Amino acid sequence: MPSDKLPPISNLPSLPSSDLAAILDLLFEPSVPLHTLSVNLLREQTFSSYDDLIASIGVQLMDLAESTSTSDTQWLESILGAHPRLGEKKIDSAQSKEEQAQLSSGQEKEKEELSEMNTLYEQTFPGLRYVVFVNGRDRPTIMDEMQARIQRKDISLERAEAIQAMCQIAADRARKL
Repeated sequence: MPSDKLPPISNLPSLPSSDLAAILDLLFEPSVPLHTLSVNLLREQTFSSYDDLIASIGVQLMDLAESTSTSDTQWLESILGAHPRLGEKKIDSAQSKEEQAQLSSGQEKEKEELSEMNTLYEQTFPGLRYVVFVNGRDRPTIMDEMQARIQRKDISLERAEAIQAMCQIAADRARKL
């Protein structure tokens, strides 16, 4: 499977697990826990579109978020933690590099503030990383939203919003691929 293009959705059930994992990596972020959770879904279920596939993965993630099991919570946090920190210099996935390009440019003071907010967010919500749909939005808007979410201090809502953002990011990537 070419690494920069998604195959027709109807081909998924016939693809090997390694290709299905690569598709998940293109849509979301590289994450072995996500592979473990969702590769069988891609193989066993038929989807009419990538949006349907992404919605189904969103349901899987929400099931983890709503579970009272500590291991499910840890599993979800490891999947959400695959996303890079906002404005971070070292970003592994090409998609995230492109999406966050405007956050890594700009004044040094704003970069430091964003780094401090990442730290505060992770202290407020241990185990989580701030996940938000960045594409096309400016740093002050994103930082204002991040601050509001930190002040809200609602871990359940934070997990749900992170999942929603992950799926929004994946849908945007699917349209581009």
